[in-house]
Amino acid sequence: MPQITVDYSAPLDRRGFARALHPIVVETVDASLDACKTRFREVEEFVVGDGATDDVIVHVDIALLAGRTDEAKARLSDAVLALLPAYLKAKEGVHLSVEVHDLDGSYRKR
Repeated sequence: MPQITVDYSAPLDRRGFARALHPIVVETVDASLDACKTRFREVEEFVVGDGATDDVIVHVDIALLAGRTDEAKARLSDAVLALLPAYLKAKEGVHLSVEVHDLDGSYRKR
């Protein structure tokens, strides 16, 4: 915990982004740095709108143990959206999104 997944279609400095993201997560939602785990999944095919443009997407999903307020989750979403452009090569036609939510009660780790 936190479990972070980044789906992306744009050239992205993945390691740089994760290294910058983890301290923000720690500060914003009181997590442990060693507990932050980020995995990246490149999206090969997607369509935005009518598909007429070559837009790119990046979606960051952050799953946390329950107990954080909606306000803290919103602050984290805003911070991630502010951070992302610095690690993207594309500057136009970029669609960024973030979701911060609680892990299911069945979550276990080892």
